[in-house]
Amino acid sequence: MVKKAIRWIDRTFLFVEEWSLFLAVMTALCVAMANVVLRKLTSDLNLYWSDEIVRKTIFFTTYFGCIAAIRGRSLIRVDAVPQLFPFLRRFLDQINHLAVLLFSGLMIKFGWALTTMVKQDEYALTATLQIPEWYFYAVLPTMGAMMFVRTLIVMVEDLFRIDLTGKEEAS
Repeated sequence: MVKKAIRWIDRTFLFVEEWSLFLAVMTALCVAMANVVLRKLTSDLNLYWSDEIVRKTIFFTTYFGCIAAIRGRSLIRVDAVPQLFPFLRRFLDQINHLAVLLFSGLMIKFGWALTTMVKQDEYALTATLQIPEWYFYAVLPTMGAMMFVRTLIVMVEDLFRIDLTGKEEAS
């Protein structure tokens, strides 16, 4: 029952991660390409808001990419010590997971505080598109929560040497 729930969470997170990253990057790519084409083909046509879209996309993909990196076990870490002392690998992996849990907890706490603070400011809008900034700050606590859950799943898998998400079955 628990394994089934974890697989559902994993599949749901995977769907959200992959599609949101795909749509964000494709949007930024199309807008940037359109702006470049317009600038090169005409002298007076320009998408003045394209830079803002690209900046916000980089912000979004950086944070949501962290969640995907946890699932793929490719989040950045110092791995020189486990290579020198392989018997410490499991212990150091758990230390790494605890550090990620601390970081994601801080992202939830401070991201939520920042989001609510910016939401209360009626003038906090993006420069060109006039979109409320709190939409973009809401990425921080969302990412923190998803990172926290993902890390817990990976942590349990590493600790008990089990596969909770069915990745090996799909391979």
